[in-house]
Amino acid sequence: MAFWIAGSVGLVVAYLLGSMPTGYLAGKLLRGIDIRKHGSRSTGATNVLRTLGKWPALVVLIVDMLKGAAAIIVARSFCPWLSTELSSTPPTALELQTWLPWAVCAAGIAVMLGHGRSIWLNFTGGKSAATGLGVLLAMSWPVGLGAAAVFGIVVAMVRIVSLGSILAALTAIVLVCVLEHPSPYRLLVIAGAVYVIVRHRANIQRLFARTEPRLGRSASDAQAQL
Repeated sequence: MAFWIAGSVGLVVAYLLGSMPTGYLAGKLLRGIDIRKHGSRSTGATNVLRTLGKWPALVVLIVDMLKGAAAIIVARSFCPWLSTELSSTPPTALELQTWLPWAVCAAGIAVMLGHGRSIWLNFTGGKSAATGLGVLLAMSWPVGLGAAAVFGIVVAMVRIVSLGSILAALTAIVLVCVLEHPSPYRLLVIAGAVYVIVRHRANIQRLFARTEPRLGRSASDAQAQL
């Protein structure tokens, strides 16, 4: 029972971390605008870049990544502590080894859902790429760095953020399957990557139509989102 209570609390905390509308708040605080009514109408860092500029976009990107990392840290540290506090018999090392990866998996999915479907924005939001990267870096830094490297190379070469996000998600799937990881971690990465790709379905259509905007275009022409 203590494990389920701790896990439920962890899920709520992870979702609320993810749902913090960083890009929306940046628009309101800096220009008094609802960023969802400008550019690509996303709250992600790419739309912030096109609408508000590079420095606000950098802050939003970093905060969104930190949200994902924080959810994993909460799952790894807070949940075992709370489970111990609620139970008269602390969990054994074997029990922690068994259920903690599942708690990390659930927290990662929850924080990404929170970013993409924020309770504070009528369940709208960004595409969870930056938050997903934060999850990856906190969960498995080799997978996170590999995905980040692919994203950076693609964006530097073709200047299309959506393509970089999609290929980074696919790279994460490959790396987590090739490297040694618990099954729940692999499930998290696969589910998270699929979620990110599905959130980019409109971008994928524009990529095939060769109408996807590149970095440097005006906000009014932007359609891609992070």
